[in-house]
Amino acid sequence: MPNTMDGLSMNIEQTNLDKLRSVFPECVSEGKLDIDKLLSLCGEYIDNDFEKYKFEWKGKADCLRLAQKRSTGTLRPCPEESVDWDTTQNLYIEGDNLEVLKLLQTAYYRKVKMIYIDPPYNTGNDFVYADDFADPMSRYKEVTQQTTKSNPETMGRFHTNWLNMMYPRLRLAANLLRDDGVIFISIDDNEVTNLTRLCNEVFGEENHMITLIWHRRQMADSRNQDKASTDHEYVLVYKKSDAVLRGREIDKSKYSNPDNDPRGPWFSADLTGLADKEHRPNLHYDVQNPETGIVYPPNPTRGWSCSRDTMQRLINEGRILWPSKPTGRPRQKKFLSDVGQTETSFSSMLDVGFTTEGTRILQELFDGKVFSYPKPVSLIQTLIEQGSSDDDIVLDFFAGSSTTAQAVMQQNIKDGKSRKYILVQLPEQTGLELYPTICEIGKERIRRVGKKILEEHTQVTMEEDKQSLNVGFRVFKLDTSNLETWDATPIENEQLDLLYQRMNTMIHRVKPERTDLDMIYEIMLKLGVPLTYSVTPFSINNKTVYGVGDDCLLLVCLAENVQPEDVERMTEYAPAKIIISRDSFADDTAMANAYYVLRDHGIELKLV
Repeated sequence: MPNTMDGLSMNIEQTNLDKLRSVFPECVSEGKLDIDKLLSLCGEYIDNDFEKYKFEWKGKADCLRLAQKRSTGTLRPCPEESVDWDTTQNLYIEGDNLEVLKLLQTAYYRKVKMIYIDPPYNTGNDFVYADDFADPMSRYKEVTQQTTKSNPETMGRFHTNWLNMMYPRLRLAANLLRDDGVIFISIDDNEVTNLTRLCNEVFGEENHMITLIWHRRQMADSRNQDKASTDHEYVLVYKKSDAVLRGREIDKSKYSNPDNDPRGPWFSADLTGLADKEHRPNLHYDVQNPETGIVYPPNPTRGWSCSRDTMQRLINEGRILWPSKPTGRPRQKKFLSDVGQTETSFSSMLDVGFTTEGTRILQELFDGKVFSYPKPVSLIQTLIEQGSSDDDIVLDFFAGSSTTAQAVMQQNIKDGKSRKYILVQLPEQTGLELYPTICEIGKERIRRVGKKILEEHTQVTMEEDKQSLNVGFRVFKLDTSNLETWDATPIENEQLDLLYQRMNTMIHRVKPERTDLDMIYEIMLKLGVPLTYSVTPFSINNKTVYGVGDDCLLLVCLAENVQPEDVERMTEYAPAKIIISRDSFADDTAMANAYYVLRDHGIELKLV
């Protein structure tokens, strides 16, 4: 018989267990994990040693359970707030990022190349969301109707509250990263130590690529009484197993070939090191020119930059430039062909943009101040250049004023790529009449930046070329499920109307204010279909049917009085699955016959 959808987000716990079972089948018995056996297979034997290094805080276990608790929510489409809805591949999602990350698991599991987030720094004044472990969706509804609260140090759970907010979100984010994915996290001195320990646990200490230091202030702050100005912030960079940074484009102008070396252009590089003889005696040795016999001693305080064996190899390969005088120092020929198109490393010091740049750009867009301390576009654009390419997905689930969207658009124009972004932002209240929530600021910023880009590229006339500018975005908003039977929101005693609706689900299962489009995208989300896929309505025997994807991956029918002959016509589109509402069938016989019709055509039937 046909499968029935349960309306829940991805079962992360079962997915993890299945992965373990595929590698260590002997550690799973009757559906349960034998943790002692798993540890022993990895060389960890139970020895009752309770003094091992651990990173613990109150609520950590609850956080992990919360991260893996399946969501019954949905994301409702808002075409009227979007730009280029039918063609864009970008998403702006309004909602609590914890629930949104859960809902994205099925469709975007291991599909995101890069994540950048600028979470609350926990300064005592910024907002830290206190998650409700019992009913996150109900808590979210409360938050959207009131002013959010800060996390002052006087609360007594200052660091704990912040860790409880970050831990489940990072856990879910890690699931979305590809094996070659990378995450960049902005932070300052308040929580950089805790964040590092947290990321070591979530991503693995061995996957810490680098901690970047961003020079954020153009001039020292003279307001501090201790006369110390904090002019920097950090960007923590962690990877999945296969990720690498792109490196910097080399300056080809410094390469030439004055001696017509067959190996191509080269430049003269220093051969001295940075260590004295006491600490690196192996780098302090004499070097002899084999043609002249002149001996060149090392710099007594620096030595050479390579070992004696490496130096001899360079000499044998003709890569040493010998000075004309005994008092000079040998140098190395560095060939362009050896380094390729990028340098071998990316500097940990980021002198890219200042906070004032971010403020100025936003003020110019809005003709006034609407958001405090936005990150400079050039900073995030630099990170996007390093961590992504081609048509990669860039995710930012603390989107703020949507700087990341602007950075993606501008970097795509700069290097000709077609990256897509997914932005998630909680609709925190701002107190501004024109932009009552941060989401309204973020969406309007994307619209204005997109309009400006189109104006600057007025020569682009072909429709496909305009699409390559990638200035559109689809808006979705977090909400409870469209189906009463899928909505697990707890019912309070006074909510008798809601209780009555649930009891009457066989008659009215779809909530009255919800549309077919709402249902289509909830079905897509929970079947793992990306939210950027096209949805096309068409008619079969005077019944509206929706095709999902350009190649009709799915067919969804929510019409009434569906008969077996209607289902037979649907098979002509050769979808992988056909999804039909239980309420759509004329009767139980029609539903049973539909199952057999689709089985004969090799098409799966799913019921909602």
